Amino acid sequence: MNGQLADLPTGVFVFLLVVGVVQLALDVVALVDLVRRPVDRVAMGNKWIWVAIILLVNLLGAILYLIVGRKPAAATEVPLPSTPSASRTESIADSLYGRRDDSAGPR
Repeated sequence: MNGQLADLPTGVFVFLLVVGVVQLALDVVALVDLVRRPVDRVAMGNKWIWVAIILLVNLLGAILYLIVGRKPAAATEVPLPSTPSASRTESIADSLYGRRDDSAGPR
């Protein structure tokens, strides 16, 4: 075998092609996430270490970063919206359907 790509069986060639595309896609996703993520939300606090791991450890480097290298954002309490008052609800209904004539009574 002289090392030609054409000498590979078709199934092996397709498998290598799929693995290459998956590796490239994971590398791009991991690097874009790393660039956008603040340093305080990156494990070990150093983005350059993760760039090296992603690029040099091939497929496992990107997977390792996506699983271990990202810290979740700190949970913040979001205040619940207050329930609308009856007058606010009536004003919304009046603006949508027109003013109600209370003197006519129920129909």
